[in-house]
Amino acid sequence: MVDLKGQYLHIAGEVNEAIQSVIDNTAFINGPAVKEFAGALADYTGAGYVIPCGNGTDALQLAMMALNLQPGDEVIVPSFTYVATVEVIALLGLKPIFVDSDPETFNLDISAIRKLINKKTKAVVPVHLFGQCADMDSLLSLADEFGLHIIEDTAQALGAEYISSDGTRKKAGTIGTIGTTSFFPSKNLGCYGDGGAIFTNDESLATTLRAMANHGQFKKYHHDLIGVNSRLDTIQAAILNVKLKQLDTYAANRNKAAEMYDKALAGVEGIEIPHREEKSTHVFHQYTLKVKNNKRDELRGFLKERGIPSMIYYPVPLHLQKAYKAYGYKKGDYPVAERLSEEVLSLPMHTELEENQITYITEQIKSFFNA
Repeated sequence: MVDLKGQYLHIAGEVNEAIQSVIDNTAFINGPAVKEFAGALADYTGAGYVIPCGNGTDALQLAMMALNLQPGDEVIVPSFTYVATVEVIALLGLKPIFVDSDPETFNLDISAIRKLINKKTKAVVPVHLFGQCADMDSLLSLADEFGLHIIEDTAQALGAEYISSDGTRKKAGTIGTIGTTSFFPSKNLGCYGDGGAIFTNDESLATTLRAMANHGQFKKYHHDLIGVNSRLDTIQAAILNVKLKQLDTYAANRNKAAEMYDKALAGVEGIEIPHREEKSTHVFHQYTLKVKNNKRDELRGFLKERGIPSMIYYPVPLHLQKAYKAYGYKKGDYPVAERLSEEVLSLPMHTELEENQITYITEQIKSFFNA
């Protein structure tokens, strides 16, 4: 699914040198590379402030802590996404309010949000799923109307650009109140361990976030806030400094692979290729098909027999997960998310995919449906 070894070999010299430099100066925690990376990522995204942290889940938790969300406050979140997005809501004593998905983009269904908003609603978390942005114009309009915070989860879409109705282009994660991302190794910008970051254009929020990520201290041994210990490791920052320079190339490679998939699979009866959102560029964290007529699992098994990996993101929507049953949701509450969980299948997608590999994968898929 992801060829991290092949990607590393292209940049091995720079990565090895970056790691060795950290070892040589022994600044393993909050070393110079962390500050350098934060500045470089701010320049790349256009964010006013970037606060590195331990991982993407911490980034989400810190965002909600910094916004002073209180137990019982409601946060609207898509049901069709990874668990981390709702996990931190529950851990903080907030109440997740699930929303269904757009059947084409996989992102949260904007049209369903308004009816969920009440006086307890404090925030919406759009997850820019699989590599393209949610409808941020509509979300920002709702936020202005109801006084809501927008916390972007851009773990799968770092580098994607959203094109507003006025033509303004902004990078994913820099549009709402706060943006969050993950540097898990398989992400488009991945390190060789755990890592994450938070984006904001609000100086006061940035100051609070920076302190909260460091035990709530603005000054060493003076703890003004309740915080956590969430730091981006210096070695990981050094690696990310190297890989950030390649991020646009990585996105171009992924788009090239996606276009080849599209061309080969267009018109194959029984599947739908990924939809492109007009207001967003796509960085293809995943290339995800919808497989119709209850053939998804059979196709996956067929591909596995032929040495082709595939993944199901996500086989159980969050409102039906055992951990969240106490919130009272039941099967049928979010029909699109439930249907997607039975139809989606992600094909190999990474920066090192070769034409002959894509040809083999797509020929096998076509042979399955033409049998």
